[in-house]
Amino acid sequence: MESLFDNLKDQFNIETPQNHHEHRFLEKLKAHNSNSTEIKKRSRFNWKPFLAIAATIVICFGLFTALPNQPETLDLASVSPEMSETQDFFTVTIENELKKLNKERSPLTEQIITDALVQIQILEKDYKKLKIDLTESGKNQRVIYAMITNFQNRIDILNTVLEQIETVKQFKSNSNENII
Repeated sequence: MESLFDNLKDQFNIETPQNHHEHRFLEKLKAHNSNSTEIKKRSRFNWKPFLAIAATIVICFGLFTALPNQPETLDLASVSPEMSETQDFFTVTIENELKKLNKERSPLTEQIITDALVQIQILEKDYKKLKIDLTESGKNQRVIYAMITNFQNRIDILNTVLEQIETVKQFKSNSNENII
């Protein structure tokens, strides 16, 4: 550091400023500041809120156009009031049959019930596909018929299983009577 100062020794400005130098400097500084603030006040328009609103609009527009409009999937109830009643009837009937089926659970009937529930699940998946088909086809009569048939198949499966359970119970009671 010392060598640096030694080298720059004759280059320092050591003259004293003239009288009132500080006062003149402050006057010039004030004049410059007042000019620049007037320019800033005149040309200063706050664009930030407008830019924020514009950016929000652009983002919303982009999201709404980029996301595909997925229509609601229709079901039988959306076709007509009669179909709504039909769907309600089938739904209540299936629920009642499932309750009966669950009451009949036992080690002897467990496999039959499990197989039936797997078949019901398959039919429910098919029904979901049919709902999509109904939406896409614009309430096509063939799709409506297929949906009704799907409900009927579920009820048939549940009735068949309940009959099989009754047969198993009768066979069990008959074999128990023969043993006694």
